[in-house]
Amino acid sequence: MLLGYNTNGFAFHRLEDAIEIIAELGYRCVALTLDVHHLDPFNCTPADVHAVAAQLGRLNLSCVIETGARFILDARRKHRPTLIDDDPAARVHFLHRAAEMAHDLGAPCLSYWSGARPEGFAGSDGLLFDRLARQVEHVESMCRAHGIRAALEPEPGMLVATMDDYERLCGLLGFRAGLTLDIGHLRCLEAEPVHEYLSRYADVLYNLQLDDMNPGLHKHLFFGEGSVDFGAVFSTLARMEYEGPACVELGDASRNAVETARLAMAFLKRQLGEQP
Repeated sequence: MLLGYNTNGFAFHRLEDAIEIIAELGYRCVALTLDVHHLDPFNCTPADVHAVAAQLGRLNLSCVIETGARFILDARRKHRPTLIDDDPAARVHFLHRAAEMAHDLGAPCLSYWSGARPEGFAGSDGLLFDRLARQVEHVESMCRAHGIRAALEPEPGMLVATMDDYERLCGLLGFRAGLTLDIGHLRCLEAEPVHEYLSRYADVLYNLQLDDMNPGLHKHLFFGEGSVDFGAVFSTLARMEYEGPACVELGDASRNAVETARLAMAFLKRQLGEQP
């Protein structure tokens, strides 16, 4: 697998510096969260994108595009608008732009999520799932057109929060949408052991996020601070021969980004039986 680190954990670093440090620490992949300060898709130039692509190439780093920036579309409302809002146009445009950039950066997939229920929405979840199904079909088609994979992430607090929600969506789509699975999210919301879901969805698992968590509390924790059984997780990934991105996501650790990323790599190497 391609062990990586998410740039949202380097929120106080310039992107080029974050990428250099991630490579120095031995990671093989960068989960690039497009944001107002990290390759802003609405203000960066083709030369900016080319420079990042060249840096990734020089450092022999793979890349996956993450689209979870909090205020990139609305400076006052986190994560708005979403694909299920009354007017999702800004979100759709953002994902179009992200897909273009993913192609230019050589990223194998683009990770996205459903979004939370609209503020003040009085209708049914059935209507929202219908909305989402139409948008997911569009995102999947758009990504295919750019030669990349779309990877929907179930996220606590959003319309698609659990794997049951994902299955409900797939029932409307008539196919299994590509997946991003966050190890911590699975521990937070699901009843079965985390590794069971990795095996169950192996055929559509295109992107993996690594963090620890406890049941019922959506807070990304450093490894060992929650209750995820990482031994079972990594033995399952080995049996699956998973070769995709597996990136640490610890956005709240940006104040101590370099040391956190160093300690995370040491932990991951121990899990893989390598010398830290």
